[in-house]
Amino acid sequence: MIIRSHSRSRQILTLLLTLGSVAFTHAQVPAYTPDTIIHPDHSVTFHYKDDTAHTVLLGLEGIAKPMPMAKDDSGIWTLTTQPLPPEIYGYHFEVDGQPRLDLANVHITPNLVNLSNLIEIPGDQPQLWDITNVPHGELHHDFYTTATVVGLPDNASDYYVYTPPGYDPKAKKPYPVLYLLHGWSDGAVGWSAVGHANFIFDNLLAQGKIKPMVVVMPYGYGDTSFLNDFKVWGDPVPVAHNTALFTKALLTEVMPRVEADYNISRDRQGRAITGLSMGGLESLDVGLTNTDKFAWIGGFSAAIHNLDYPHQMATLNPKTANLRLLWIACGTGDNLITPNRNFITFLKAKDMPVTQIETPGLHVWMVWRDNLAHFAPLLFQQPNQQLAAQTK
Repeated sequence: MIIRSHSRSRQILTLLLTLGSVAFTHAQVPAYTPDTIIHPDHSVTFHYKDDTAHTVLLGLEGIAKPMPMAKDDSGIWTLTTQPLPPEIYGYHFEVDGQPRLDLANVHITPNLVNLSNLIEIPGDQPQLWDITNVPHGELHHDFYTTATVVGLPDNASDYYVYTPPGYDPKAKKPYPVLYLLHGWSDGAVGWSAVGHANFIFDNLLAQGKIKPMVVVMPYGYGDTSFLNDFKVWGDPVPVAHNTALFTKALLTEVMPRVEADYNISRDRQGRAITGLSMGGLESLDVGLTNTDKFAWIGGFSAAIHNLDYPHQMATLNPKTANLRLLWIACGTGDNLITPNRNFITFLKAKDMPVTQIETPGLHVWMVWRDNLAHFAPLLFQQPNQQLAAQTK
C-alpha cells in the first residue's frame, strides 16, 4: 500500500488537529491503563485503573448499552466479555459519565468528533478486512482547494483514491469508479482507516469476486459547522444545507479532478455511488437525482429520514432512471431501520426496482464492512453475473 500526498497537506493536518482537539477534550486518556487481553476463546478482558472513580463502564461497538466494570482492591476496573465474533471493534471507557481512552492501546479511530480505541478479534481464517498475502492496490491521498465547502482552513479539502493492483493509467478502457462516502463524524480517511475498505477490495479482487475498480472516498461535508453538534440532525435545514453543498463539491470539484488525474469512466454505466449513514443519505440523494451520472446506487444504514424525498424525488421514474442496481441495506437493530423501510416503500410505489437488504446489527462498522463486501461484487457486472454474485 502506498499513500501519495499532494500539496496542501499542512493545511489539512491543521484542520484534523483542530477538530481532533475538540474530540480529545471529551475523551481524555488516563494516567495509566493495564493491558487489554484477548483470550484463546475470543473473549476479552478490559482493564481501567482509577481508584477514585465511582463508576466505570465499557462502551463496546456492537453492544447496545455500555457495560458496568468491577473494581478490585488496587483500583483496577475489570470486565471480561463473552467470546466475540471475529471483527474490528471500537471501544472506550465511561468514567463517572465522561468518555476516556485506553492508554495502553495505540490504535485510535481518526474520528473528528468522538475518539475511541480499536481492537481486532482474529478469526480462524483471515477476514476480508485483514491484510493478507495478496496483491495490494495503492491508497492515494489527494488535496485540492475548494470553492464550495464552507469552514475549511485555507479552503483545503481532501479525498482518498484506491487504485487496484496492476492499475494502468494508460489502459485503453477506463476503470469503473465507485464513490464511497463516509458517515457523520468521520473524515475522508474513515472508510480506509476504520472500514479497511482498501483491504476488502484487495481480498475480493484476489478471490475473483469483483471487477477491478477505482474507489474515491471524498470528504463528506459541505459545511464543517455541521460537525459542531449531533443535535444538528434534528433540524432539516442544516441537513439540507450541508447535503446541497456536498453535492455541489462532489459533482463540480471532486469528480472533475479525479477524472482528470485517474483513468476512470466518465459514463454513468461505469460510475457507482454508495455510503454509510450520512454518506448513505448523500449517496441516495446524489445518485437518484443524478441518474444521468450514476447507474449503480447504494445506501448503508442511510440517514434517509432527513431527506425530503417525497418532493425531491417526486418525478423519479424507473424507465428514465434506468438503473443497473439500487441496493439499500440496514441493520435490523439500527434506529434507522424504519426510515429505510419507509423509503423502500416509497420507491416500490414508484415501481423502482430496489434490492432491500436487512442484516442483524446496530449502527456500527461491522454492519457496513459486511455491506461493502456484498455490494461491491454486484457492481459493473452483466445481469447474469450480478445474479450469480447475489446468490454466493
